[in-house]
Amino acid sequence: MDQTHNMPGKRTELQMARSMCWHCQSEVHGEYFCVQCVKVQPVSKELDYFTCLGRPRLLNIDLGVLEAKYYELSRVFHPDFFQNKTESEQAISLGNSALLNTAYRTLKDPIRRAEYLIQLEAGSAKDIRTSPPADLFEEILALQEDLEEFRSASPGQNPEHMEALRTRLKADRETLERRQREMERRLSELFTAWDNLQSRKEPDDRAGGEKEAVLKEMREILSNRTYLRNIVNDMVATAG
Repeated sequence: MDQTHNMPGKRTELQMARSMCWHCQSEVHGEYFCVQCVKVQPVSKELDYFTCLGRPRLLNIDLGVLEAKYYELSRVFHPDFFQNKTESEQAISLGNSALLNTAYRTLKDPIRRAEYLIQLEAGSAKDIRTSPPADLFEEILALQEDLEEFRSASPGQNPEHMEALRTRLKADRETLERRQREMERRLSELFTAWDNLQSRKEPDDRAGGEKEAVLKEMREILSNRTYLRNIVNDMVATAG
């Protein structure tokens, strides 16, 4: 299948891996395809996901617009269009498609989007470590002991005791789920706060400090949320 029908006639905003065409050495300025030899060009691996999909670094995004941009680029870079091309062109299309797919999967999910933005703003790819909320630490220790007792119980163990243990675990799970919902509501507020700071036309030193504070709180909430989600999943798998 020939891909030239998808070749854009105008420059794109994508950052390409090279300033010269890998095939004919003509100068390129962001075109998907070289205007001279019509060979597909590799997208820079340094390109962040927001730029890749034509979105500003905001946390509340229009998923319809995001999806439309994803499908637009998919029609350009999909490997099916390069089956009859050279191995180099096929490899480039695969690399471009892989970057595009990863970017879309990341940005369409609000939690992964926030985690990625934090990593991006921190200038590193360090993952957000999970940690328990400080105010629930003792309760979490107690419910983990209950979980371990439930797991290790023998089939003939006191039914009344086991039912009481199951009831207690269910109540604990509901408490953690409520806390997760509270965290998600706060994250939504922080998303809006971040977007408002990003949208300021004339950022100042105070805005920079406010951004750092928002990112720090988001990182803490995401860390606590993941920890609680893992415990809840464990409780569901163990005690139902």
